Amino acid sequence: MTGVRANWRLAAALGGGLLAVVTALVLCSARPNAEEPAGGDELIVFHAGSLSVPFRELSALFASRRPGLRVKAEAAGSVDCARKITELGRPCDVFASADYRIVEDLLMPLHAAFDIRFASNQIGIAYTQSSRVASQINSENWHEVLLRPEVTFGRADPDSDPCGYRTMMVFQLAERHYGVTGLAPLLEAKHGARFLRPKETDLLALLEAGEIDYLFIYRSVARQHGLQFISLPDEVNLGSVHMAGLYESARVWVQGGAPGESATRVGEAIVYSVTIPRNAPHQGLAEDYVALLLSSEGQEVMRRNGQDPIVPFRVAGRDSVPARLKALCE
Repeated sequence: MTGVRANWRLAAALGGGLLAVVTALVLCSARPNAEEPAGGDELIVFHAGSLSVPFRELSALFASRRPGLRVKAEAAGSVDCARKITELGRPCDVFASADYRIVEDLLMPLHAAFDIRFASNQIGIAYTQSSRVASQINSENWHEVLLRPEVTFGRADPDSDPCGYRTMMVFQLAERHYGVTGLAPLLEAKHGARFLRPKETDLLALLEAGEIDYLFIYRSVARQHGLQFISLPDEVNLGSVHMAGLYESARVWVQGGAPGESATRVGEAIVYSVTIPRNAPHQGLAEDYVALLLSSEGQEVMRRNGQDPIVPFRVAGRDSVPARLKALCE
């Protein structure tokens, strides 16, 4: 990988304006060490439901450059994706989570050796023009509107999906922000399990069909599906790295990494991450896929779909990151 490092030293000397060119050099110089796809090869990608649209674009782009390769992308709640690896022992080449702590708490170090944090997001409320009280709801009165008897809303299961436990954190932060005692348990209890689904994207059909009026969801997903969206205050939406101290006051108990265990999720700014599990059948191709995600081209796909890249990328387990991916992180 000497050539890769040389390319990046050249970029540092000439300035950041050559990012796209240097990214291409990194990918090309690393390619001979990667696996060549054989006919019928299948790259397995597990990813958060909120990554479905950008990863569909990335996967199509990746496969178009590798004849004979099929990318099999499975969307699910990030916790459920992790359990496919840890509990079911399913092979996986690339795992992208809506919460970096899922990788670090449930996969590392036994099932994964590193974690690259690559994108951000925020929680808000999606709705349509047909939603009840759509003309009146806003970022200040939403909690009052949602508690009206005739109004319905959905959310993801906190035991399956980060969007689920983050929504419960939003309830807690809203109670503090608006000064309404008991608001969080009221919002949590309103529908019970009636409009609770394994991941937030499972509720999109209910929203579009008018079976629910509102949906707690990531800003990126609302934008990708052309939905109306209420942006919540930074003190509530888990989207600002400057609110770390405030977010930490929100805590949610969820199922742990093994059956019967429980774990505490502590509020913090939303950060997505990616890793290559230890059981990846196609290590070289997996590195290629992640390199595309981290490249300027991949960053633009994420940005276009409403998820701002985190630059520079933050890394856990840096010593275990493959050299060509480490170069992109630096």
